[in-house]
Amino acid sequence: MSVTLPDFSTGCLVVVGDVMLDRYWHGAATRISPEAPVPVVKVENDEFRAGGAGNVALNAASLGATTRLVGLVGRDEAAQLLFEKLTAGGVHCSLVDVPGHPTITKLRVISRHQQLLRLDFESDFAGAEPAGIDGHFAAVLDNVGAVVFSDYGKGTLAQIATLIAAARAQGLPVAVDPKGGDFERYRNASVITPNMSEFEAVVGRCPDERAVRERGEALRDRLGLDALLITRSERGMTLLQKGEPVLDLPTRARDVFDVTGAGDTVVAVLGASLACGLDLPHAMQLANVAAGIVVGKLGTATVSRTELARALAHSA
Repeated sequence: MSVTLPDFSTGCLVVVGDVMLDRYWHGAATRISPEAPVPVVKVENDEFRAGGAGNVALNAASLGATTRLVGLVGRDEAAQLLFEKLTAGGVHCSLVDVPGHPTITKLRVISRHQQLLRLDFESDFAGAEPAGIDGHFAAVLDNVGAVVFSDYGKGTLAQIATLIAAARAQGLPVAVDPKGGDFERYRNASVITPNMSEFEAVVGRCPDERAVRERGEALRDRLGLDALLITRSERGMTLLQKGEPVLDLPTRARDVFDVTGAGDTVVAVLGASLACGLDLPHAMQLANVAAGIVVGKLGTATVSRTELARALAHSA
């Protein structure tokens, strides 16, 4: 299949999910602490990035798509830093602040490009008032081409069935990056994008390609999905689309440096492509190319339209 790059600026995408602040402390580790057998890192740089659904939104905006983001945050400095990063990246934010909850933050200590430690600051949003998300979601659906749900299991999408129904009632394609062992909550989405370990956690270990396809098709039918897209690391991607032949794509990655956020990039490019009117096989091909680019970068990262165009030209 010939892969062409659409004008992403014609598409409008809504991203809903668990937003988080990815924070990085960089520094040299040249000695061991006298207090415990651990390295001492002299912090020289404090870096902030948007993670989770925020990274999905930034990836879509980086392509040029009009991108709206709905998520939950706390009333704290992390929320302000996250808002600034997102708006600077061209994302239109509808962040609902929840009193008593910290903004989800992941702090990584890095020395010489190696992660030494990660500290998580979070509190489950599952008990938060769902009306905040429902109302903000309904308010941003005008003139939208597609919806992406980015689920990191932090509680923002506790009522995802209601949100999927609202999007589908307006005839919008819905892509979900799933989490956990209960895929029933994603029933009637257009497509879900589990990685292989997430897929096998739901359907059981697949010893061969026949098992992958049979169990994938059974899962797709049971959940009422239009398609199931399984990302398979070094084995590429597999698309199981209702009424269509199975489509397998080999990986496009040349150098794998860091897989952090690769799933964000896949669902972002998929969603942005659907918002532009592309069909799933075409959108999948672009997402596969984008994933091959982003795994060559450190930490949560985005892929620009220029990078995507260059990669497509290189492979032509």
